[in-house]
Amino acid sequence: MEKNEYRDMFRKVGLKIAYYRKVQGYTQETFSEKLNISVSYYSQIEAAGCYKPISLRTLFKIAEELSVEPYKLLIFD
Repeated sequence: MEKNEYRDMFRKVGLKIAYYRKVQGYTQETFSEKLNISVSYYSQIEAAGCYKPISLRTLFKIAEELSVEPYKLLIFD
């Protein structure tokens, strides 16, 4: 399996997370504090040019804090 095989999907997940975060009025800094993760790590999750895989646990925590179902972060229109 190639390392970059899912790069585009991780980018899309990051963009979807960023969308929901912005709709709710959080900055990356305030949202990363709610998640109890570093701003640096969180900004890598959202960065369009960055390949940053995240765990399901992190995805579920993000969805919970954003009050969205986790699957909505994985729907790519």
